[in-house]
Amino acid sequence: MPDTQSGLTRRGIYLLPNLLTTAGLFSGFYAIVASMNGNFQLAAIAIFVAMIFDGLDGRVARLTNTQSEFGAEYDSMADIVSFGIAPALVAYNWALHDLGKLGWLAAFIFVAGGALRLARFNTAHGSSDKRFFQGLAIPSAAAIVAGLVWVGARYEIDPSNVHWIVALFTIACGLLMVSNFKYHSFKDVDWRGKVNFVVILLIVLGFVVVATEPSIVLFVLFTAYAVSGPVLTIRNVSKLKLEDVIGDPTDEDADFKQEKPAQPEKEDKQ
Repeated sequence: MPDTQSGLTRRGIYLLPNLLTTAGLFSGFYAIVASMNGNFQLAAIAIFVAMIFDGLDGRVARLTNTQSEFGAEYDSMADIVSFGIAPALVAYNWALHDLGKLGWLAAFIFVAGGALRLARFNTAHGSSDKRFFQGLAIPSAAAIVAGLVWVGARYEIDPSNVHWIVALFTIACGLLMVSNFKYHSFKDVDWRGKVNFVVILLIVLGFVVVATEPSIVLFVLFTAYAVSGPVLTIRNVSKLKLEDVIGDPTDEDADFKQEKPAQPEKEDKQ
């Protein structure tokens, strides 16, 4: 009997982090349903809510020492729904359907890029530099597409007037996810360290700015982050090569200026 109970314990899953992952998955699914019903603002907001839960589940797992292989795989499955399929379908239902075949192809490029991004991260994160992401993280790509739809729906922009712009952003985000551009992961920030009072004041002001026009501010912030990858890569390589943009680099960090790497830690899947 003790052995059986021990086996059941080993096969169990941790409730709290997986509950947060499920909440993020639900938010992504709700975004799809809301877009099908024409509620595009709610759909876009739901994707941002999923981002919050996605940021919490891994950190809660580390804080409570409840990391597991099941949780990591479940997180990836939830990410492809919430940040791959949901943004693509929301964009398609809002504007891309006006483009016919090109519209659903643009949406598929985004979904495929997100799936490839997650697969590459899951197989390579153990040996990569923790300070940088290789390619645009899928939640950031989802935030750009969802933010664009949110802005359009919030200000009642006729989607038929901007469907080419939506297609361009959707395809660009899909390609950036599978690129080799370097993006700051901000994992080297000491969140437990002490900071100056001015830093706290700036953070408060940042929340105020976001609260004034969240759709525009969030869209601009994540778009600027997406642009920072190519800029950072071009600035930090001695000579830009094809391997710095796309493909399998023979020596990924050979030309990239590196500082002393941060201490490795278990990452969230991004």
